[in-house]
Amino acid sequence: MYETRFTVRFVFCMLVSAAVYTLADALPALAITTPATGSFAYDVYDIAVNDILKGPVGFVAGIGAIAFGAVAAIRSEVMAAVPAVLGGAALLKADAIVGSLGAIF
Repeated sequence: MYETRFTVRFVFCMLVSAAVYTLADALPALAITTPATGSFAYDVYDIAVNDILKGPVGFVAGIGAIAFGAVAAIRSEVMAAVPAVLGGAALLKADAIVGSLGAIF
């Protein structure tokens, strides 16, 4: 009985994996590029990324999240510590993340 359920789940997972791979391969991936100075919506990008994420607001938020994660880890609250540390690290490297994001349409 157990082997039958395992086999059905394994075959289902393999079919889903093949379908996802086929769909991901068939669709184009479009990456976000940093806009040039003077281009459309450059001012919005400049304020959001350069002034907020790379500025003091993003730095304080990233360090605060990492500190919260460290305190939660000391208290053995792993489920709160891991997302806080990962989110804080993502905030500190947000400018690089924004430039490397890709979307599939």
